[in-house]
Amino acid sequence: MTSGPRRRLGQWENMGFADFIKASSMSQEYRELLVHLFTASLVAAQPDKANTRTMGLMFEALVYSALGLGPYGPPDQVLNGPSNDVWITPWIDHLTGLGVRFEVGWTATGFDYSGGRITGVRLTDPSGATGTVSADHYVAALPVERLRPLLTPAMKSADPALARLDRLETDWMNGVMIYLKEPRPIANGHLIYAATPWALTSISQAQFWTGDFAARYGDGTVTDCLSLDLSDWNTPGILFGKTAKQCTRPQIVQEVLAQVRSALPGGAALLPDSIVRSWFVDPAITGEGTPAVANDEPLLINTPSSWADRPGATTAIPNLFLAADYVRNSINLATVEGANEAGRMAANAVLDASGSSAARARLFSLYVPREFELLHDTDDARYLLGLQNRFDLFDPYWPGR
Repeated sequence: MTSGPRRRLGQWENMGFADFIKASSMSQEYRELLVHLFTASLVAAQPDKANTRTMGLMFEALVYSALGLGPYGPPDQVLNGPSNDVWITPWIDHLTGLGVRFEVGWTATGFDYSGGRITGVRLTDPSGATGTVSADHYVAALPVERLRPLLTPAMKSADPALARLDRLETDWMNGVMIYLKEPRPIANGHLIYAATPWALTSISQAQFWTGDFAARYGDGTVTDCLSLDLSDWNTPGILFGKTAKQCTRPQIVQEVLAQVRSALPGGAALLPDSIVRSWFVDPAITGEGTPAVANDEPLLINTPSSWADRPGATTAIPNLFLAADYVRNSINLATVEGANEAGRMAANAVLDASGSSAARARLFSLYVPREFELLHDTDDARYLLGLQNRFDLFDPYWPGR
């Protein structure tokens, strides 16, 4: 928190989080609570892969939020109904009212590139028919794993930042919903299950959703939904000795229930099989329990030095813009907020390219207390002199120790 911007980008960006907090020399409890819980459970990043700058930024934001500092509000804010009902559908309706036309079920299959510009996007419609759409400007609001196959060698040559997208890494963080016949508001917010092999987190939905849960959703027998994230798909579980990738869908649910019960005091009595009505595993997971298991919606992870491989919203191709969570922005984590900030940057870039005089979208940055400005300036001066942070009493990775 006392490191200046230069050290954050020059030193902490390039160091793995596990190295920063010296995980290898600490106890198992330390590694479970302060390493694995924070990285895998919250951001689906393996501690030996996550970079220190990203982890530090998110920790700072959580601390400031909990202390009531900055513009964040409470650290754990949730929706008061299903995402479609209270967020996505109202937003679609708003945009449709402004003249936006959504073409659902269409697939982008490639760019046409000529004369240094994008001249069209090849598409396939829901019936399988193909065609090309041409426009003045193109915004690729696609996850990195979806954009990469669409880029041509000529486009990568025109903008080397597009070629560097191949270096970015993803991992899995997918959900399971368990529908219950009795309410189970286990915690008034998100719950992190420390030391669970699959790095589980959950939230009991009914307590936050408006209206009668049983009357509005399902067949009337469901009174709550225990919604869980599985953030580690590569560690063997406690029930079958398999990773989540090796389990079938029913086995995934059984393993999740076993891990939740083992982590909660009185877990077996709190969550017995008799109150489980049904369950739903993220359909993005396919081929589960087989060597062909795949994830259609992986999550970007911020590995050490990955900032150098991430592009801005504006590319060297003058009519191509990027809007996704891998675009460089101050939030620097695969989040809705990061994608939103990148979208604002792309919108402003389109306005600039078109010569528009319209008001630009407001851009945001993470909160930094003014009281830290002098510390940051001093630390950046030390960094330029090859000295370690003044509070870093021993750092074997820094030559100026």
